Amino acid sequence: MATTGAVMAATAFVAPGINLALADNGQYRENQPTQLPGFWTSDRANAPAPVRAPAPAALDSVIQSLGRNFNGQVGIAVQSIDDGWTINYNGNRRYPQQSVSKLWVAMTMLDAVDRGKITLATPVTIRPQDLTLFHQPIAAMVKPEGYTTTVQDLFYRAMTQSDNTANDSVMRAVGGPSAVQGFLARRFIDGVRFGPGERLLQSGTAGLIWDQNLAYGRSFYAARAALPLAARNRALDAYLADPPDGASPVGIVTALAKLKRGEMLSPASTSILLSTMSEAKTGPQRIKGGVPAGWYYAHKTGTGQELAPRSTGFNDVGIMTAPDGSSYALAVMIGSTTVSIPERWALMQAVSRTVAGMHQPAARSAYNDNITGRNRP
Repeated sequence: MATTGAVMAATAFVAPGINLALADNGQYRENQPTQLPGFWTSDRANAPAPVRAPAPAALDSVIQSLGRNFNGQVGIAVQSIDDGWTINYNGNRRYPQQSVSKLWVAMTMLDAVDRGKITLATPVTIRPQDLTLFHQPIAAMVKPEGYTTTVQDLFYRAMTQSDNTANDSVMRAVGGPSAVQGFLARRFIDGVRFGPGERLLQSGTAGLIWDQNLAYGRSFYAARAALPLAARNRALDAYLADPPDGASPVGIVTALAKLKRGEMLSPASTSILLSTMSEAKTGPQRIKGGVPAGWYYAHKTGTGQELAPRSTGFNDVGIMTAPDGSSYALAVMIGSTTVSIPERWALMQAVSRTVAGMHQPAARSAYNDNITGRNRP
């Protein structure tokens, strides 16, 4: 089992209205009470956010310039969660999400918790035939007889370490890709697709047909390298032209703003997700690298396959919160580029640095603070 001693006792039963969150020390802590499972609904999920102020022209000008001057296919979107305006550069085009899509799996799981379908302590056993590919630290724990842990643990690994096998295991626990797609539809999220899961997505992008043997050792890399270069380029071109996991930056920042406003999940589940996103270990030099001291950033990154000289699906999306509590949803999605990683970092950091630099603290009413979630963790 993944849990031992006091942790096993703490996670053996989750009473209605209680949520557990994984702390930095690996132990579970009790989070704030919420409504009884199955009783939380959002009647604001389908309502567009009111625009309370015009988008800053100076910020729009900088975002357009950053996008135009970047050597690659890039989409950028910034939304003020408080004022409702959105600025974007190529923001309505769909770009490969890669691991950004783990965000939708996490939301679907927490929605299932809110509706009483599962609990965070629901056990999940991962067997060798469940392993995926690329980044999956949990694979080292999976023995021939399997490895049993909880939905909560898998969720935490997926969101903070971007563990592919952990994420696919959560996805299966909540009903597979169709459950995630259904959640997005119920929350009226436009411009966001959810693909078939890590194994089919990555093998198809590489030009391979999935076989479970590809999950073991270096088998996937060997099989991919053995393909003719022309076949790999055709497969990658097809993926980039119409990514099954494609999402628009505008669609993503709209969903993130809804999350922050409490329109996607219950208050307790919203708090768990945002606090977990703030603990992400991936992408410290992407958008986060430009977030000033005193600001708070909760995010999810994504990184696609490379086929020299191209790199694909280099992304960061998240919510920046200023010291005064004002929040912005950001998405920078690089679909394809040949520039170096430091140049990609520079673009992402320029976006967050510009948003922070042009932020104008403003007095808000208590009503608006509650609507935007500023008075919630």
